[in-house]
Order: sequence, then structure tokens, then C-alpha cells
Amino acid sequence: MSEKWITIDPMTRLEGHGKIQIFLDEEGGVKNAYLQVPELRGFEKFCEGRRAEDLPIITPRICGVCPVAHHMASTKALDAAFHVEPPSAAKKLRELLYMGYYLYDHTLHFYYLGGPDFVMGPDAPVEERNVIGVIKKVGLDVAGEVIKHRAYGQKITAILGGKATHPTCGLPGGMSKPMTEEERQEIEKMLRSSVEFARFTLKLFHDVVLKNTKYVDLILSQPYTLRTYYMGLVDEKNRVNFYDGKLRVVDPSGREFAKFPASEYLDHIEERVEEWSYVKFPYLKKVGWKGLVGGQESGVYRVAPLARLNVADGMATPLAQEEYEVMYKTLGGKPVHNTLAFHWARLIELLYATERGLELITDGEITSKDVRNPVGEPGEGVGVVEACRGSLFHHYKLNAEGLVEKVNLIVATVQNVPSMCMSVRDAAKGLIHGGNVNDGLLNMVEMAFRAYDPCFGCATHFAIGQTPLEVKIFDHKGELLKTIHRP
Repeated sequence: MSEKWITIDPMTRLEGHGKIQIFLDEEGGVKNAYLQVPELRGFEKFCEGRRAEDLPIITPRICGVCPVAHHMASTKALDAAFHVEPPSAAKKLRELLYMGYYLYDHTLHFYYLGGPDFVMGPDAPVEERNVIGVIKKVGLDVAGEVIKHRAYGQKITAILGGKATHPTCGLPGGMSKPMTEEERQEIEKMLRSSVEFARFTLKLFHDVVLKNTKYVDLILSQPYTLRTYYMGLVDEKNRVNFYDGKLRVVDPSGREFAKFPASEYLDHIEERVEEWSYVKFPYLKKVGWKGLVGGQESGVYRVAPLARLNVADGMATPLAQEEYEVMYKTLGGKPVHNTLAFHWARLIELLYATERGLELITDGEITSKDVRNPVGEPGEGVGVVEACRGSLFHHYKLNAEGLVEKVNLIVATVQNVPSMCMSVRDAAKGLIHGGNVNDGLLNMVEMAFRAYDPCFGCATHFAIGQTPLEVKIFDHKGELLKTIHRP
């Protein structure tokens, strides 16, 4: 070896498994860095030959964190494939279920996965930089509220979806059952409390992060800044919508580049492979692949919370809209290219989800018993929803007997992989100099991917069966200089 390198394997505080390879030059600077996903997904292949109605049950098993997203994308794909439009009440029930999913998932990421970097500090001892450390710092009362409201999200999923983790309610043409008035009252009570919890969480973010100039400088710093295109679902007024709408793409200057229905996604998105990773690398077909570079001429685009806010003209609920305006005013206007701002955008979405859920649960139609329409002949269909981690596509081709002939899945994390690779590389280059590294510095490199809340269990699917972290540092002759172990 003419270089030395640093390996972070596995990456921590994410769903799934991955590793980072950082290659150093002879002066100890970063020559390049790679985010590798050494797992293999097989869901598209072993869904073939199955009954179409089984796919909303099978595909949520891709991931235990976002099964609701896969369930809904799958169900919507079957709506299209069977040429059926669900009743209005069924759509509202599906969206309400989805708000419960956002409540528990965004809460999970802020308090358990991403938040410890800010609440405890990026260079805090590793044994403190976790949810236990967060609980000690914010207090048991706050911890209780976190656990309670994350449980509320799962309880909403269980009531409407049949199960708290892998819902079974979605059917082509609607829902399996209506909601009772007793269930409505229970969910309304949980959502009213959850709105206040979301407001409290944003206040915590303001107090801990935004009032700390060191953190704000970190958010705005060059190593965590990347100019890309952005994509997300919007409603008819170009406001953020998680369940339905058209896909909108804006360029790095914030101008609308494309707007299209889910059925046209293949006209806009292309995928490529790289020899060093099992995930694909999507890009905008009409711009083209220019490699792992950002900017106007590169087809790399981002999805997930910051992308959704960047493509939208606003939020559809009042409190979330207020915070949306504060974020862009604070960070210098739209679009925001600061990767760590994904955390702020995520909390704005948490507030929106609770507000929108409250709107839905108080809608007079929500307890209607008209929740399913008859299906038509089987064919081909595309379903898209906004998973917490970004736009999620399910595309099915059915035969005349309603059996699955072909499946294509483009999950949220896959779409962010090119940007995560660049974010990890840029953070490593900006932070590592002279070969001097420690656990805190390596954690700051990990923060570059953690902001995306990636789910490599969705992007691929294979378990290595172990989670220890070992970092080995070699000199330019390939000789081992130091080994750092993380429990």
C-alpha cells in the first residue's frame, strides 16, 4: 500500500449495517472516502410469483423501522395495478395511520440516533453519546414523555393498522376495516398530547442547538454543506405531503426542475451501480451522472426531510409553517444545502405530522364505514409515499391471474446514497488532517451520514450478526499504527 486508511466498521446509530473507508495520503490528509454497504437485498426477486395482495404484507418485512411506509407504498401500487380509487374515508384513514408512523419514527431518530450528537456533544465519551446519556442530561421526566409519545405513534399504528410494527390494513381499493368512535376518541387524545410534545421537542432543539453558536457554526460549515437537486411529494398548492400528491424536483438554486406523477418516475430517475457497494446510485436522468459531485450539472439529488421542505412552498399546518419560516430565515433562505439542517427539518415534520393527524381525527368522515371500492382487472401500477427517509417507490407488474411478474423498489436511502458518500467524504476531508484521529473526530464523520437517518436495512437486506466497531489506522507502508475499539 502506498497509502494508509481508516476503516469505520460498522457505522453506528443507524438502521442496518455499513462501513466507511477513509484513505489518507502520505501527509495524513484525506485523499478519498467511501461509504460502503456490504449487504444484499433480495426482496424484488422473491416477490415474483406471489399473489399481488400478499405484497403489502411481505414488503414491510424489508425494515422494522419503516414498515408502514412500505405497506402504504405497496397498497397504493396495488390501487394503481387494479385500476381502483379508494373511497375518501379510506384515504384519510391511511394518511392518519401514516401520521402515527411519522410520530414514532422522527421521535426515534432525534432522541435515540441523531440527537445524542447535539445533546451530549459530538466528542462526548462514547459511553455517554447515546439515549442513556440523553436521558441523564434532559432528565427522567423528559425521557418519560419521549417514551410515552413514541408509544402513542405505535398505538395509532396498531389501532388502524392491526399491528404496531407490520400493519395489515391496506387492501387494493381501500382499508380492511373502518374506525370506531371509541378508537377515534382515543387517538384524538393521543394526538392532542403529541402536538404539545412536538412543540416541546422543537423548543429543546432551539435551546440546546440553535442557542449554541458552536453548533450553528457546525451546521453552516463547509464540510457539512452540499449543493444538490432535491425531490419530494407536494400537494396541489406545493405544500409538503407525506401520503399523496406529485413529485416535485428543484435545482440547487431552488427553481422547479420537474413535477410529475408517480407513474412517470422512470422518465426522471435512472440508477447505476458501483463496484464497491451493493446499493444502486440513482440520479436525475435528464441531467445525467457526472460522478460523486454536487452542483447544477450533476444529476445527484436528495430526498428526506430537508429535501421535502426545500421542494415545497410551505407546510400545510399553521404551527409547522411558522417553524418552517424561522428555519429558512435563520439559515439564509431557500434552498438550504446544510446537511445537518436535516435534523431541524425533521422536527418541523414531526410537528406537521401531529397537527395533520389532529385535523384528520376530527374530520367528520373519518369514522365512515365506506372504506373500500371493488377492484378492476390486474395490470401494472406504481405507488409512492414519503417514507421518513424520503420518497419510496413500489412498482408492480401483474399477470392476468393477479400474480406478480416483476417488482421494482427504489427506497429512500438508496436515493440519498450518492449524497451520503459525498457528505462522508467532505466531512472527512474537512476534519482529518495530519493523520490525527480520535473517536470524537470519527463520530463527526459519522454525523455526516447520520443526518440522513439512513436505513440500510431498506436499501439492502442482510444481517452480519454482530455490531462491534473497530478502527484500524495504517501508515503509508501499510503497517498497522493503531487500533481503536468501540464497544
